[in-house]
Amino acid sequence: MARVSKNVARRSRHERLRRKVAGTAERPRLFVRRTLHHMYAALVDDTKGHTLVAASTREKDLGASSASHTNLGAAKAVGTAIAQKAKAAGVTRVVFDRAGYKYHGRVRALADAAREAGLEF
Repeated sequence: MARVSKNVARRSRHERLRRKVAGTAERPRLFVRRTLHHMYAALVDDTKGHTLVAASTREKDLGASSASHTNLGAAKAVGTAIAQKAKAAGVTRVVFDRAGYKYHGRVRALADAAREAGLEF
């Protein structure tokens, strides 16, 4: 039996998760993406197909605050930034979409920071 790569397994978990998780205008989907070099988060309204707000370590103000873009500190900064931008847009409740990633490490740090900054999920 052939072995499945980590990315293929993550994509199948993500597809399975997306069948259950959908964002609306009242409660958008908090989408998390992590790469080897950066962290990304966005609030998405799936009914309209619009991104409401987004934050990532590629932004100038977040990138300068941390020496590394891939550590837990950077993930916490992105979580705090997305929560502040969501509050400014009038959003307090979201649905968390971990995109097939395991809920630990950078994904968990981002989610915890967003909760501490005022998002409910």
